[in-house]
Formats: sequence, structure tokens, C-alpha cells
Amino acid sequence: MTKYIFVTGGVTSSLGKGIISASLAKLLQARGYRVTIQKFDPYINIDPGTLNPYEHGECFVTEDGAETDLDLGHYERFLNTPTSQANNITTGRIYQNVINKERQGDYLGKTVQVIPHITDEIKHNMRILGDSGNYDIVITELGGTVGDIESLPFIEAVRQFKWEEGANNAIVIHLTLIPFLAAAGELKTKPTQHSVKTLLEYGIQPDILVCRTEHRISPDIRKKIALFCNVNVNAVIESIDASSIYSVPLLMMKENLDKTVLSKLKLPAKNEPDMESWKDFLGRLKNPTSEVKIGLVGKYVELPDAYKSITEAFIHAGAKNECKVRVEYIPSESVYPENVKEKLGHLDGVLVAPGFGSRGIEGKIDAIKYVRENNIPFFGICLGMQCSVIEFGRNVLGLANANTTEIDENNPHPVINMMEEQKNITAKGGTMRLGAYPCDIKKGTKAYSAYGKTHISERHRHRYEFNNAYLKQYEEAGLTASGINPESNLVEIVELKNHPFFVGSQFHPELKSTVANPHPLFVKFVAAAIEHAKKKTS
Repeated sequence: MTKYIFVTGGVTSSLGKGIISASLAKLLQARGYRVTIQKFDPYINIDPGTLNPYEHGECFVTEDGAETDLDLGHYERFLNTPTSQANNITTGRIYQNVINKERQGDYLGKTVQVIPHITDEIKHNMRILGDSGNYDIVITELGGTVGDIESLPFIEAVRQFKWEEGANNAIVIHLTLIPFLAAAGELKTKPTQHSVKTLLEYGIQPDILVCRTEHRISPDIRKKIALFCNVNVNAVIESIDASSIYSVPLLMMKENLDKTVLSKLKLPAKNEPDMESWKDFLGRLKNPTSEVKIGLVGKYVELPDAYKSITEAFIHAGAKNECKVRVEYIPSESVYPENVKEKLGHLDGVLVAPGFGSRGIEGKIDAIKYVRENNIPFFGICLGMQCSVIEFGRNVLGLANANTTEIDENNPHPVINMMEEQKNITAKGGTMRLGAYPCDIKKGTKAYSAYGKTHISERHRHRYEFNNAYLKQYEEAGLTASGINPESNLVEIVELKNHPFFVGSQFHPELKSTVANPHPLFVKFVAAAIEHAKKKTS
């Protein structure tokens, strides 16, 4: 029988429910349990696909093409297992499903209400992964903070779910904050008490409290929290600030979070968690033998979460190369031909990030021209790859005003064009080319050197593609299409022959990089940056 764990948050947002959920899942997985994590978000958007990155950070794309919350990226990076459409549910999707059922007459004329219809739909989605038979434990992270109006249907659904499943089959972990008041010189438990009291008003007694803190929690404070929040002392878990999110699983193991959870769920502890490979990764991460500085040129750099998977992929690839990767965020709007050397000349590599729209695109093109001409390692992702095609067309092939039809529909040389199947689509949500597609790689290329195989699968999120009418012209001039989709003949990877590392991918390799399997293109890119740094030094 599948067991369920619900993770709620109190006091304030951004406490790290996703990291705690992923860390717990990692420990349970390391004990031999089959674990997955799902995220329930209280906003009314159907999914994050139409959200501006400034609103909600990056949009993470799954193998099956779901546009999801960035926390699913953490789940995959920690567990090294793919997520799916069922792993991220929003209030918008819940209401959409209920309204569709009402229109189809599924409720037989009954008055459709939040209780029971909305809460029943929420519970149905909570059980989908468990009912698949693929998992022993399903962890459900509830977005938002307890007390928020928009979270109430989810909290009520958890109350009902816990009652239906029984105390030993469904538990609630409440993540809270123990603030330190510098003036008083002490930690304060009152916010946590009030947060738990709010949960109790909704009919939920948390089984475990995970307390975020900047300072160690003394045994006396643990006893106080336990007494006033109705939990066992060993169920008060300290979550002290860590230097890296990848340290959190080991900190939680030290606090016996996984043991406490298994005890509450009446599950055997089996063997101790096998975390040796994780410790090896942390050792390489914290003890690098070299360091490189890589520029990330993008339009959303004011919010680093907009490129979360990219920065995490650099951490994985850096550890693989025993190298500290320092990412320098460069707004693409700030790059011009007059200052490009000042902006990029000191870097060991440049990644031009994905994005949509015209803002900052000329800065990306100017950056690519500089790194191409000065043999600085370059990696372009999605729009970054398309910008490299535009730059090469303008400055090497002499295609004046070459552009993408996303920016200029009437340009004389549309080297990047809208995909044919996208031209009649007007709706925005979930209509791009999304999810995993195959790619064939040519031997003898940089891409083949990275992957070591000719057939791969990568995840996509785009509407525009390389215009194959120009392919022969590009390849004759030295920009090779080293990766091709075997079904549509779409160009997936381009690379420059006579360059230390100049690679652009139409897909998003960062979405598949994990602690256990750093993405090969990022590993090779960081290795090229290390070599460039050595040459500069010598």
C-alpha cells in the first residue's frame, strides 16, 4: 500500500519546501524505497507555461511535455528519476477539470461546490501517482503558506485525505521558521506556535516539524516547540542554513528525519541510507582544484531563478571537472559592440541563455560575435543557439539583416523560421514543441565527443527552428549541423568546426542534468572553459 507524506509551509514563503521534500525523498530512496514527489500550486494559471519568469522563475519541462514549477527540477536533480504531467497540479487545473465535468453532466445536476467537488478532485490528483503501483511513498509539496486564502481547498483536501487513509498511511510535515532576534539575542518559537495553531484550526495536527533556523536549536527550545505544538521531541527537526542545497540531505539524515518519517508510517527502516556517491559529489563540489568564470548572457538575469536549471547544471558539471564555476550574470540589453570586450573579455566561457521576444536579442548576437572571433568557449541554448545562427549568417555569410521571424516577419533572410506545424496555432498555453524528442548525432563532432553515442533524446520548448533552406550554405562555411531530428529533419545542434568549443542546442540540456548524471554538454563546456583559463594564464 502506498504511503503519503504532505509537506506544508508556515510563517513565511521561500523556506525551502522543495529542497526539504527532495532531501527526504533522496534519503528514503537511498534506503531502497520507490519514491516520487508532486507539487500542488495554489495559483489559477493552468500551468507555469504562460508565466513571465520574473513572476515564478523558470518553467521546467518534463519528458512528457508538461510545463511545470521549477521545484520539479530539484526533484529530478536529487532523485535522478523523471517527473511527469501528474507531478505538478495547480488550482487552475483542478477548477478546469471540475468545470469540464460539470459541462459534461458528470455531476448529474448537483450543485457544484468547493466541498466536496473541488476537494475530491484534489484528492483524486493526490492519488494518481500512488495508484499507479510504481511507488512505495508519494511526497506531496503544497505551495504557498498556511493561512493563505488560495491554499484552503488544498489544506482541507489533506485533512480529508489523512482521515480516509489513516494515521499510519498519511502524515503531515510542517516546515516553519524559528527567527533569531539579534536585539534579544535569542531564537523565537512564537511564529511556529501560531503557524501550527492555524493548521489545527483547519483540522490538521502536523506529525513532524522541520524548523528553518540560522542558529542551532537547543534541547530546551525543542522541548518547548514539542510541548506547545503537540508533537514528540524527536519530531522537531532542525534545518539550519546550509552553504549548498546539496548538503541538506546529509543534514536531514543527521537529524534522523527519514527514520522519524518511517516510524510514523510504520515502515521498516531497512538498511541505512547509501549516500556514498552523494558524499563523493559533495566532496568534489566543496574541494575544487580549479576555477573558471562563465558569463550567462540573458534578459532575466535580475532573477537568477529564471535560469535555475542552468546554474544547477554548472554545479554538476563543475563537480565532475573538480572545478568551481563562478557564474557572472550579464543583462543582454547591456551588451553593445562598443563595450562587448569589457563585458566578456575576462571570461573563460559564455553561455547565451534561452528566452522569448525581441528585448536584448541584439546584445546576445553581439556577445556571440565576440566569443566566436576571439575563440572563447561558447554554449547557446534554444534562443541562444538561434542567435548564433543569426550572427553567423550576418557576419560570415554576408546575409544582411538575417534574423528570426519571431522578431522580424519580413526580414530578407529568415534563417530562423516558425515551425510549419506552429503557424496555425493561436493559443499560448501548452502549444509549443514540448518534451522529449530524438536526435541523431554525427560522428567526429564536438557533440559526439560529449555524448559518446549517435542517438540521444532531449527536452524541448520552442516554436521556431533553423531554416533548412540555408543549411547547405551554413555547412559549407563551417557551421555544422551536428545533431538532426530523424523524424522532422529539424536541426537540433550546430557547432563551429575551427573553434575550441562553439556549440548551440535547440533543446534544453540543463533540464536533464542531475547530481548522478551531469549533462555531457555542460561537462565538455566547463572542460573547455578550464582549458581557456589555462591558456590565458600561460
